[in-house]
Amino acid sequence: MKIKEIREQTKEELEAKLLEIKKSLFTLKFQKATGQLENPVKIRNLRKDIARIETLLKEKELNKKDMSNIEKINKKDKKISVKKANAKQ
Repeated sequence: MKIKEIREQTKEELEAKLLEIKKSLFTLKFQKATGQLENPVKIRNLRKDIARIETLLKEKELNKKDMSNIEKINKKDKKISVKKANAKQ
């Protein structure tokens, strides 16, 4: 899975994809334990996909928090500038 494809998806889509990949990883690990796994590289690729998705989910969460913090700071700055403007008059 390419990072560009992941970035285009919504949070809900990413969470659904993450669940799907984790189920696939479980199946592959089970196959490995029973000696039926044909391509062990698939496990590594799925683990990397999980890491990519979790990283982007965390990034989106932090960006959302940062935006709300910026909005709070902007509101405080506006209140302070209004108070200063009123004090000068």
